[in-house]
Amino acid sequence: MALFGNAHTVSPGKAQQEYERLLGHGEQVHAAYLLIRDTILFTDRRLILVDKQGLTGKKVEYHSVPYRSITHFSVETAGHFDLDAELKIWISGTHEPIQKTFTKGVDIYEVQAILTQFVAG
Repeated sequence: MALFGNAHTVSPGKAQQEYERLLGHGEQVHAAYLLIRDTILFTDRRLILVDKQGLTGKKVEYHSVPYRSITHFSVETAGHFDLDAELKIWISGTHEPIQKTFTKGVDIYEVQAILTQFVAG
């Protein structure tokens, strides 16, 4: 269903198990979101962006962003005609933000609150 825009939350336990090889000793997943083919993980140490590439999705890029590297971020809520919400994250030393699009299946305010907890905490 994700191919048709049904982005959704993934239980932290399931994400912990699925991505355990990426996690450091004692690192815990606090929230996870599936966006079309990509996944965003919020751990207690960093933000992990899982980018599946190519037609088959067998090639995967794992982008790790320590929370201390995030200089600022923004969310744009969905409108009446534009049903997608957008998250932009600026990393120190880069000019262009990382951008992720969320469909109406994900509460963008919840994503923003989780990111605030880790970036400001």
